[in-house]
Amino acid sequence: MTGRTNHAALCVEEAEETVNGLRSALAEAGIALPSLGLDQGSIARTAPCPLVELGRCSVDAAARLAAVLRSDPDDRSATA
Repeated sequence: MTGRTNHAALCVEEAEETVNGLRSALAEAGIALPSLGLDQGSIARTAPCPLVELGRCSVDAAARLAAVLRSDPDDRSATA
């Protein structure tokens, strides 16, 4: 692998790990974003710059996500 190709592969790998971590954290909060994943167009480029596609979710999931984001950070860490 060339330096550029290796860098691109590492960027995509890091993005995939980030999406998996986000999916896991959301699941711990009882939230599912069915369309969560990497934006395929952003990784199909010659020099990928991955974007995370949050996608669509139910109104209930959006409300739960908003509630978690608004909650006290100390309360969130107590449940982790």
